Amino acid sequence: MSEHDETGPVQGPPPPPPEVAPEDDVVLAAHHPLRDEDPPKVGDFWLDARLTATPAGTTFVAHEDGGDSVMLILLSEGAARDAAARARFSGEVNAMHIDTVVARGGEDQDDGRTAVRYRAEDDDPTLAHLLPLAPWAALAFDGSLAAVEEADRVLRAIDLSMVPPLSRPSGPDYRLHWIDRTGHGATRLWPLAWPGRRDRASWITILVSFLIMALLSALALLMAILAFQNQPPVDAPPPIPSPAEGSGEGSGSPQPASASPQSGEPQSSQPASPSSPGSDGGPYSDSPSMDVPGDGESGPGGPSINPKL
Repeated sequence: MSEHDETGPVQGPPPPPPEVAPEDDVVLAAHHPLRDEDPPKVGDFWLDARLTATPAGTTFVAHEDGGDSVMLILLSEGAARDAAARARFSGEVNAMHIDTVVARGGEDQDDGRTAVRYRAEDDDPTLAHLLPLAPWAALAFDGSLAAVEEADRVLRAIDLSMVPPLSRPSGPDYRLHWIDRTGHGATRLWPLAWPGRRDRASWITILVSFLIMALLSALALLMAILAFQNQPPVDAPPPIPSPAEGSGEGSGSPQPASASPQSGEPQSSQPASPSSPGSDGGPYSDSPSMDVPGDGESGPGGPSINPKL
């Protein structure tokens, strides 16, 4: 009988336990709603929710038109105005893998290893007195808490809150001068969104705005036309009578004071004397009468005497 038959079949090593899929161990990050002070758009990315915030900046969940969700880091107002903070942020972004950085923009972010991801906004309208755009970076995001912790590490490296001291501390505590300026850095939104709304500005918004402007312009033009048409009426000058009119005697039309002078004839300097009422045979006269009426007579204009009385 063989040895193999006596001892039985040789037992092999136990099989390894089944591996757990990495997706089962992923802890999803908490999403917080946007605040009123948050910009609706940074660069080409529309903000959807908040992830984390430090004095150096804020991390958002954002998306591009027709693109996937990304994790966008936007520096605060104080960090954006500090050249050293901008340099530290640029160094952290350049140290990442090229595929991790989806896009970047803002002041002093167009150099280094990931400069190919820089997106300029020079074609948008701007004013000379406005501040430069704050640095920002859009990173690949899988929704995990580990990605949010990486963004928090970048922000902590900017404000030096997690950097260990290089030597034994001595003297007063060190504090950044911009640590209290935690508002968002300067951003730009173009084209402009509809007033009172925080969604994207589509072609419908631009078309409606153009139609409203055209309607207001037409209404203003119509009001100007109506205002100039309703002028107060002006009386026409009286007609000048011709010499042939009113030549007959006893007619009621007045005679002109003087005829129109003919060319080449001298004009008379003496004005025509007006005719007194009653001189042309009329019943009235301005000269008083001294005749006293008798018993059977009445004066001019007086009532007649009834002989029976």
